[in-house]
Amino acid sequence: MPSTVVSCVIAAVFLAVAWADHHVHHDSHVANEGALTCHKLAEPDAEFALALYKRLNARTAAGKNIFYSPTGISAALSMLSVGARGNTHSQLMSTLGYADFNQTQIDNAYEHFFSILRENQENQQLDVGNMIAVGSGFQPSEKFVKDIKHHHSGQLLNVDFANPEAAAAEINKHVAQKTHDKIKDMVKDLDPATVMVLLNYVYFRGQWVKPFDATITAKDDFHVDESTKVQVDMMKRMGRYDIYNDNENHATVVRLPYKGNTSMVIVLPDEGKMKEVEDNFTIKRFDYWIQSFLKYNVDIVMPKFSISADASLKEILLEMGVTDAFSDSADFSGMSEDIKVKVSKVSHQAMLSVDETGTEAAATTTIEIMPMMMPEAVKFNRPFMVFIIDYHTRNILFMGKINDPTAM
Repeated sequence: MPSTVVSCVIAAVFLAVAWADHHVHHDSHVANEGALTCHKLAEPDAEFALALYKRLNARTAAGKNIFYSPTGISAALSMLSVGARGNTHSQLMSTLGYADFNQTQIDNAYEHFFSILRENQENQQLDVGNMIAVGSGFQPSEKFVKDIKHHHSGQLLNVDFANPEAAAAEINKHVAQKTHDKIKDMVKDLDPATVMVLLNYVYFRGQWVKPFDATITAKDDFHVDESTKVQVDMMKRMGRYDIYNDNENHATVVRLPYKGNTSMVIVLPDEGKMKEVEDNFTIKRFDYWIQSFLKYNVDIVMPKFSISADASLKEILLEMGVTDAFSDSADFSGMSEDIKVKVSKVSHQAMLSVDETGTEAAATTTIEIMPMMMPEAVKFNRPFMVFIIDYHTRNILFMGKINDPTAM
């Protein structure tokens, strides 16, 4: 009997702007216990994030941007693993780097992860969650639904896949709500044989600790490559920043903090050295850079921009070892013992928006006391790698490469 299909959709939005203060009080003891649990996944998650980057980079045309949410993709596949059994389950766990963990440990780690994110919303908005869109006539197992809701912050949505356009519209409406209308057309071309769509959403809106002054933003050149340059709005700010110059590995690394537990880390390769930095990039080296930060007076010049990137992850996941899930050999009997299902596609879309500040912070005056020394100038006027890090969970929420800040 042929398998009916399940789709995975990951929608991710990052906004580097200000928003109104939102205070949530929580029990720090409970939060710390949760952090220790989800920290166990930080290393394999980071390795998975890098493996995705290398494969996306190999498939991306020169001059095109790469941006995605490793957290969102890992969360979606972990939700899928709840219903997987046998080789299908083993392949998912191995690809994610979770081979040393059992499903109960993964479920508990994600439960703590989602709990920590909910409890640490002061000065930022970080929404990560899952949805299951289930078609009429298909009833996933009660245990699967219960585990998704309890451990993976999942919500259930009933749709009619016999009417693909209406089902897509209903799913897209919910994705848009969860991403604050930033991603509105995520699901397209639904197969009428679809019985379930698994969705993950990641939405982050942060407030710079040190806002840029919008009055001095000015047009300047961004060098996409040796022969191509584009005009962009360049933001400017002088201040005390964490920075590390890795001369041996041809990179300058700068951390721009947000209020809360989140920072943007930018890796700027020396001119003409992007490929060399990428080829030699490891999570161990990235950790070393972060551990080696020193605070200096830095003159920052960086583009103000908004980009969107999407990707089909099926071929990448097949390459990484997730093969059974897409074939008639798929074993998702943890979802349903009555109907045999397989995954049809895994799609991902992410958006990155960076500007000086939001309206609230625009009325704020920041005064910094800096040593009397010449500032180090760092000008992000050529392609750079970008990471959004949540330090409380040690998670790479977003990462990518900005080749052209004017390309949507």
